[in-house]
Amino acid sequence: MQNILLGFLSKYITLTPEEKDAIFSLDIFHLFKKGTTLLKEGQKTKESYFVLKGCIRTYYVIDGEEKTTAFYAELEGVTPPCVLTQTPSDYYISCTEDSIVLISDAEMGAVVNAKFPRFETLCRIFSEELLAKQQIDFDAFKTSSPEQRYLNLIQKRPDLIQRVPQHQLASYLGIKPQSLSRLRARIIERKS
Repeated sequence: MQNILLGFLSKYITLTPEEKDAIFSLDIFHLFKKGTTLLKEGQKTKESYFVLKGCIRTYYVIDGEEKTTAFYAELEGVTPPCVLTQTPSDYYISCTEDSIVLISDAEMGAVVNAKFPRFETLCRIFSEELLAKQQIDFDAFKTSSPEQRYLNLIQKRPDLIQRVPQHQLASYLGIKPQSLSRLRARIIERKS
């Protein structure tokens, strides 16, 4: 668990032994079983989530139907908008697999950043990368057909095809599960 996090952080900075000890002294590593809900609609939170192992998803419930908006797997993080607005959450976050999730909040971040100012730079760079990735993903989603979205998913995140239930995958692509089955069949037929 610690090695996964250190490997990720080493892409950005080389940590001193003191910085490593500071990170690992925090109570931030949590193990969750598949199906665990980390955040519910209407709930307030100050927590941000970073997946070390496993997969979590964000989704809305609209007219009794779940609408998946994102999946976060290894070395991906999410800060729910309600953390910044300090309002109740509009959506849910739950584990689609058994997961090890790093959970932090602004208070913890402020303490660590005050003691180790380089972490603030690291968090800024990571946030900028995440924002750019989300904009690219949003633009690709808005400008593509369901088939193009599925083909993009196969190309960019093939692991999700095996890791998440088909109905969640279909919801993420903006289609019904039956449409996803037909789409897969068409793609396979074309390849034959």
